Amino acid sequence: MSQRPDPDDLAAFQAAVDGARPLRPAGRITFEAPKPSARPRQRELDEAAAIAESLDSPLDLDDLLAIGDADSFLRVGLPRTVLRDLRRGRWAIQRHIDLHGLNRHEAHDEVTLFLAEALAAGKRCVRIVHGRGYGSPGREGILRQLVKGWLARRRDVLAFCHAPSCDGGQGALWVLLKASTAAQR
Repeated sequence: MSQRPDPDDLAAFQAAVDGARPLRPAGRITFEAPKPSARPRQRELDEAAAIAESLDSPLDLDDLLAIGDADSFLRVGLPRTVLRDLRRGRWAIQRHIDLHGLNRHEAHDEVTLFLAEALAAGKRCVRIVHGRGYGSPGREGILRQLVKGWLARRRDVLAFCHAPSCDGGQGALWVLLKASTAAQR
């Protein structure tokens, strides 16, 4: 609870400061701390994330050469008929996810969670819609390349290829997963 000043005290104070003037600046110098130089913080975070991602599950040299800029991927040691059957649609798409509107970090989290859930449910063939990149700066498909790299690093991904035009074309991947141990029982 605040007290109001006594009117006699207030009158005495005003009489005491009557005629007072503010001090002149008199050549005073004020110092401002120098601003820090700009740092490309987001680039540093992206580079650290890329390094951590590559260390989590590095690609074998054969796998790295196999993926390149290719439109498809087949795990080394598997017969080419696996990829051919996937391209021809002999596997039924059992689940799908759409990554439109997500940034690279959100997309990575969503793909990781999606694949874990699909494997746990015993699903073998899934579709990942990453888009063509028309909404990206420079109209470059950033997620398109990132998703391929993420998939190729996973040992539970056997093969992937672009979907046919009626199912997303260059903006989607059909992915063949290993049979989960729960599904094999």
